[in-house]
Amino acid sequence: MHDNEPSLPLLWDTFTGYQRTAALKAGVELDVFTQIAGGVSTIDALATRCQAAPRGLRALLNHLVMDGFLTREGERYGLSATAAAFLDRNAVSYLGSAINFIASPAVAEGFTRLTDAVRRGGTAIPSDGHVAAEHPMWIEFARSMAPLAGMTAMLLANVLDIEHAAGGKVLDIAAGHGMYGITIARLNPAIEVTAIDWKNVLAVAEENARAAGLGKRYGVRPGSAFDVPFGDGYQIVLLPNILHHFDPAGCEKLLKRSHDALAPGGRLVIVEFSPNGDRSGPPDAVRFALVMLAGTPGGDAYTFDEYQGMLRRSGFQSATLHELPPSPQRVILATRAR
Repeated sequence: MHDNEPSLPLLWDTFTGYQRTAALKAGVELDVFTQIAGGVSTIDALATRCQAAPRGLRALLNHLVMDGFLTREGERYGLSATAAAFLDRNAVSYLGSAINFIASPAVAEGFTRLTDAVRRGGTAIPSDGHVAAEHPMWIEFARSMAPLAGMTAMLLANVLDIEHAAGGKVLDIAAGHGMYGITIARLNPAIEVTAIDWKNVLAVAEENARAAGLGKRYGVRPGSAFDVPFGDGYQIVLLPNILHHFDPAGCEKLLKRSHDALAPGGRLVIVEFSPNGDRSGPPDAVRFALVMLAGTPGGDAYTFDEYQGMLRRSGFQSATLHELPPSPQRVILATRAR
């Protein structure tokens, strides 16, 4: 909650927030963070490496200093701790590519039409918004979000204690980049993964699976998660960041199909932005509901209580909620009765 005193800085920061996003995206696209990490630290030197005008770089770099991503001593620029960890392409924890999707025209379009979306109670983007069949934005999602998802997948693997879990079949629904299933299979050689998504998106997941050395332990089934045959006998069914795109009826259809695909005693794993019951926090989960309003006809950020109801109506008897710090996401686990 904010203080009761009026805050002009809060108002101004919100007015100009899109400018900071654009500045960071330009820095990633020009690769200034990686160049600075490699010792290229002056405007003139960066202009050559980044193929940019010195005047343009001066304005951009100083903006990034004010935003806390760069440091400056005289004419030399350096990386803040955040930039060094997440924006240098050579860092093992690099996450900069995510901004290519988060600030992409396809995502931004929903927010340029947000007033209409609020009036309508659903996206004002024509043709079902982001859930339209084979929307090309999901290729960008798969390529850009893989590093961030890989980090979250490792946190999930710890919750599942996957290295000590029994082997078997895993179904990754709406796999996208594939990093959740790939990470689980990489950590447990007794696991085989089947990934479901649109054909053009699965091409990215297959690239990532080959890079992880999974070989024949990674298979794909292209098509809609609502229509393509799932098969059965899975020990784990993954639903990573998919249910929020749909209304409760759509969620329950996927949950019922997932329930039927599980072996008795198999686990359903839901990864989501899930706000508290009164929607007072966590902040990122509360805000995510607006992302779904802007981009989908009926999607939402559902609370754990709402998921429990949907799971019960889909055949599951109980569910548990787990945190994934420092990720803003949460995990919901449910088990098919034996």
